[in-house]
Amino acid sequence: MREKFWELPLEALTREEWEALCDSCGKCCLHKLEDAETGEVHPTNVACKLLDRRSGRCSNYRVRRTFVPDCVRLNAENVYKIDWLPSTCAYRLRAGGKPLFEWHYLISGSAETVHEAQISVRGWTIAEEDAGDIEHHMVDRDL
Repeated sequence: MREKFWELPLEALTREEWEALCDSCGKCCLHKLEDAETGEVHPTNVACKLLDRRSGRCSNYRVRRTFVPDCVRLNAENVYKIDWLPSTCAYRLRAGGKPLFEWHYLISGSAETVHEAQISVRGWTIAEEDAGDIEHHMVDRDL
């Protein structure tokens, strides 16, 4: 990978660089509820069944769509249109021409800093299979 590739426009990244941009916060893998009348999206603390809630990574990334058909695959075109991406998301930041946060592992050098900064899903989410009625799991927190 190129030095400081994360400062390049998203369209210029190789597939490997694109994948490396993910900060492993896991917040995009939380279930969201959309209000049918207003279209407003409400976050929950319910994690996708494939999300490893400790690492913030998908446990079966390569074939995730086999198990979760509606899993969204981000790319350099659709990242500009997806408004439910977390405000701290590296893809969203870079799409907006903003730099990565200091806790991002590409800046800090440690995959733990996203968790230490309490940006990730670690410690406050519940597994999909344990959640029950998802409407009881809406959270009042910015994602």
